[in-house]
Amino acid sequence: MPTAFVLINTEIGSEADVLKDLKKVEGVDEASAVYGVYDIIARVRAESMDKLKEIVTWRIRRVDKVRTTLTMIVVEVS
Repeated sequence: MPTAFVLINTEIGSEADVLKDLKKVEGVDEASAVYGVYDIIARVRAESMDKLKEIVTWRIRRVDKVRTTLTMIVVEVS
């Protein structure tokens, strides 16, 4: 199952609102506010890579007050 971690920057002071909205997005398994360069980290899972890309591009990046994202797709190493 394709998995990605998405690092998110929000508008100042809107972290709680964005976090609440992210948790409603289908495919977002987990989302937490963090300290550092980014404001939120989310783990996203989907049944296919195309669906994963769709969730990040059309759902997460379009959440109100999301400024930037950095997506890291998990590599399965055997």
